[in-house]
Amino acid sequence: MNRHCPDRAGFSVLVLAGALLIANLALAAGQPKIRFKETAWDFGKVKQGEVVSHEFIFANEGDATLVIKKVSTSCGCTAALVSVDKIQPGKEGRIGVKFDTRGYGGQVKKLVYVDSNDPDEAHRQLEVAADVEVPPSPKIDLDPYNYDAGLVVEGEELKANLKIISKGELELRVEFNHRNATFSSGGKPVVSPLKIAGGKEVAVEVRIPTQGRTGVVREYVLIKSNDPMRTTLSMYLSGYIISREQLKDLFNRYKDILR
Repeated sequence: MNRHCPDRAGFSVLVLAGALLIANLALAAGQPKIRFKETAWDFGKVKQGEVVSHEFIFANEGDATLVIKKVSTSCGCTAALVSVDKIQPGKEGRIGVKFDTRGYGGQVKKLVYVDSNDPDEAHRQLEVAADVEVPPSPKIDLDPYNYDAGLVVEGEELKANLKIISKGELELRVEFNHRNATFSSGGKPVVSPLKIAGGKEVAVEVRIPTQGRTGVVREYVLIKSNDPMRTTLSMYLSGYIISREQLKDLFNRYKDILR
């Protein structure tokens, strides 16, 4: 059995030599290496509505061509490669980022993703941040957003009580949109636009006709306002319409329980 040992030892030497040869060839071929000057940028305080921009500068510190395959972002900002997508060793490239602050308020962070052929950092993540200052403005809230009216007798209206809440510093102006609903407050029809002072709320009764309808009913009312952050909201109303015959049948069936 010992006569086979030299052959095994020779085979091991060959395997090791092959591995070293492959490693040396890989080193000789070189590889790209992406390196950013900074991976995060804070725009600081900006006014809502401003569009701010920044360029991230990177270099290829490897010894093979760096290829930028894709640049993408999380929602709210745009990013694009503003240099060539193939960066030679020792050269620089740039990625431009724009952030539109409309609809945002307070501390905001957005991400930029860079895909390249760098084997060590194929997926690089960048970050932009801003403190978006929101000027005094109207702010709307609803209570509730969804209303279940339960059982509705055929021919009766689908009714819901809705609170419109003005949470901002400035006067809130509200308009309702539905093909055949009526809206009242304090027993009087709502005059459009409904005006609500900051910090106040108004109760609105919504009535939707149901003639000729049976079974499950689902409706939604569009509520438009001058809130710059939430210009259009929806309130969903649902119910189940039964005929008077069905109601009588239910009453007869469960009258002993109801007594």
